[in-house]
Amino acid sequence: MVREGSSIDKALSVLEAIAEHHRVTDIAAATGISKSTVHRILQSLVEWGFARADGTGGYEPGPRILTLAGRVMARFDPARQAAGALRALHERTGYTTHMAVRNGDEAVYVEKLEGRRPYQMPSRIGMSLRLHSTAIGKAILAQLDDEEVRAIAARTGLPGLTAGTLTDAESLLAGLREVRERGYAVDDGENVSDIICVGAPVLDHTGQVLGGISISALVMDMTRAELEQHAQEVMSAAREVSMAMGAPLIQPTP
Repeated sequence: MVREGSSIDKALSVLEAIAEHHRVTDIAAATGISKSTVHRILQSLVEWGFARADGTGGYEPGPRILTLAGRVMARFDPARQAAGALRALHERTGYTTHMAVRNGDEAVYVEKLEGRRPYQMPSRIGMSLRLHSTAIGKAILAQLDDEEVRAIAARTGLPGLTAGTLTDAESLLAGLREVRERGYAVDDGENVSDIICVGAPVLDHTGQVLGGISISALVMDMTRAELEQHAQEVMSAAREVSMAMGAPLIQPTP
């Protein structure tokens, strides 16, 4: 619904509605705007190229939307969009904070904020990370179906990096089911033996997984109680980042 009397809000509401609705009647019902006003707005959108008649009496998004989206995405920087949420998470926890985006069968760090501790994590922006042994990686894998995870496992081989690394596909899948249920992933010395990480997925404008964010510390520097507390903060930050990426509204995990 739009605020009464706001022509800009009404036009934007109609523009958003034609992504899912085609008939004037349905658009009017979805937006709460009268059919006559919806029809008038649609005519203007057609003239501007943001909508087009579909030949059956309905409307659909026009080519100018794609042109505009292409220009925006060409300049889109995930790290910049996530900067505020990452800084806030870093300030709240004091731990090293990362963001990585998926790149095929791995992920790549695009942001790192060093923790307020007398040590540094052995990570860097531009460094690749494995999906099966890291918190961000497992958060990403948990958003995929089992067959895709198995295909990735077959290609990468799931090498054991520490004594705690999950090195077979079925054990990994079982762990990912737990990740889906609770909303976050944990790397408890699975990638580097003395480092613990908590990660959550970041979704893009299509609702698909883009990457993830995490906090990292030495195992001796984060208790289980602290892990549970900070996991909620990581998930909250990941939802905020996802919204900044244009993801559909994500409800908090109960």
